[in-house]
Amino acid sequence: MVHNGQVHNGQAHADEDSELSLRPQFLREYIGQTELKEELAIYIQAAENREEALDHVLLYGPPGLGKTTLANIIANEMGVKIQTTSGPAIEKTGDLLVLLNELGPGDVLFIDEIHRLPRVVEEMLYSAMEDYQVDIIIGQDEGAHPVHFPLPPFTLIGATTRPGSLSAPLRHRFGIVQHLRYYNVDELATIVKRTARLFDVPIEDQAAIEIGMRSRGTPRIANRLLKRVRDFAQVYHENGLIDNAITDQALRILKVDDAGLDETDRKILDVIIRYYGGGPVGLSTIAANISEETTTIEDMYEPYLIQNGFLQRTPRGRMATPKAYDHLGIAYTEEI
Repeated sequence: MVHNGQVHNGQAHADEDSELSLRPQFLREYIGQTELKEELAIYIQAAENREEALDHVLLYGPPGLGKTTLANIIANEMGVKIQTTSGPAIEKTGDLLVLLNELGPGDVLFIDEIHRLPRVVEEMLYSAMEDYQVDIIIGQDEGAHPVHFPLPPFTLIGATTRPGSLSAPLRHRFGIVQHLRYYNVDELATIVKRTARLFDVPIEDQAAIEIGMRSRGTPRIANRLLKRVRDFAQVYHENGLIDNAITDQALRILKVDDAGLDETDRKILDVIIRYYGGGPVGLSTIAANISEETTTIEDMYEPYLIQNGFLQRTPRGRMATPKAYDHLGIAYTEEI
C-alpha cells in the first residue's frame, strides 16, 4: 500500500489497521473533550443545513490527545472523504497540488504537524483556503504564464502541537480553532475499558483507573500501557484477567510511577535539582545532560510536567518546583 508517498508492507498495514480500529468513528463514540465535541456538532450541523463545506479547522494540543481521530470523525460526520498527510511530507507546491486535485466538493484535507509546512507551500494554501483557487506558473522564461486552477469548496483541518510556531497569516485563515486538553482519570479509565473490550480482554474497574492515573492525561499513552499490561496478564494469569496487582507489577517494571512520570520525566527533574540547584537552567543544557532532543523535551515532556506542577518555565530557564523535590524524595530548601 502507498501512503503519503511511502510503501507499507503487509505487517505495517496490519498494525495500522489495529491502531485505527481503536479509534471512534463518530462524535457520539468519542470520549472526553466534551465542550469541543458540542461546539463541533453545532458547526457540522450548521454547515450541513447550508449545504456548505465546513469552515477550516485548527486542532492544537499535546501529542496523543486525539487530533487525527477528530479529523477523521469530522469527515465521517460530514459524509465526505478525507486526504491525510503531514507538513514534512509536503516538500514543494507540486505535492500540495496533487492533494488538492484529489479533493471533491466538501472533502477534508488533513495536514498533521501543519507548523512544519515549507513557507512556499503555506503561501499557496492562503488562496486555496480563502478563495478555493490557486495560481500556478506554467513554462519557463519568456514562455512562462500563470494558470488559474479552481478548487471545489473543501475543509482544511490542520493539527499541531506547537500553535505558536504557526505564522499569523495561516492561523487567521482558520475559522474554527480548538484546543485539546489533557483527559481526566475517569475519561481515561473509560477509554481503557473500551479498548479492553475491543481486545476481548477482561479488566477490573480499579485496574482501568490505575492505568488512567498513570497515562499522563493522554489516551494514546493509556492504550499503549494497556497493551503492555495485557501482555503481563496473559503470561501470569490463566484467564488473562487484568487486575490491580498485575497492573501495578507491570507498570513498575515499565518504570511508570503513580503520577504517570516515566524515566525521562524523572531524569529531567533530577538533572535540574541535583546538577543545577533546582534551576533556572536552559532547555538545551537539560537536553545535553539526558541525551534528548530539545524539541522532544519541549513537546513530549514539558507540557505534562508544567500542567501538573512539577516544572516551571521562566524567562531565565526551567525550574523544579517543591512538588518535584517531594516526588523524587529530595529535601527542598527554599532560597532566601
